[in-house]
Amino acid sequence: MNQIKIGNLIKNLRQERKLTQKQLADLLFVSDKAVSKWETGNGCPDISFLTALAEIFNVRLDVLLSGEIIENEKENGNMKKLKFYVCPECDNMITSTSGADISCCGKKLDALEPQKADDSQKLKIEDIGGELFISSEHEMTKEHYISFVAYQNDNTVMLFKQYPEWNLQVRMPLYRSGRLVWYCKKCGLLWQKMT
Repeated sequence: MNQIKIGNLIKNLRQERKLTQKQLADLLFVSDKAVSKWETGNGCPDISFLTALAEIFNVRLDVLLSGEIIENEKENGNMKKLKFYVCPECDNMITSTSGADISCCGKKLDALEPQKADDSQKLKIEDIGGELFISSEHEMTKEHYISFVAYQNDNTVMLFKQYPEWNLQVRMPLYRSGRLVWYCKKCGLLWQKMT
């Protein structure tokens, strides 16, 4: 732990919240001298105060311990660059339009890398009178199923949640460009162009 970095972060976060050292000290039931000592890098908060500090400043504990907040780069809103995260514990699906620190069930998640589907994996796309009907013969059991299908283009994303033991069937407006992305419990994140 770098005491100076952590102290600077505590000072910056305190000032952002317009708290005096005394006000922060009162929230933690310590002296303002203790807060001053932390902020000047002459000491670090006891481990018993870290959770309370993280809650007061609305930051994660690992951010507080690292002494820095890393901001995400802006991706200019191109929805084709949407990142997908799936929790291996609860199957929760999370998206972000740029890099982010995502966690679920206490575990840090990495963005999934979409793989181009081969012919045997592709979803079936049919035009049914002004709508698209998307289906698949993919197995849909609790052990092996597609948990979501998403349509993406430059400025639009549509997500369709799927469940085990359902047949994969999705209806959506007629689009000729963009791509479909889906997540299979065994095969991972796959994609195909709309044709």
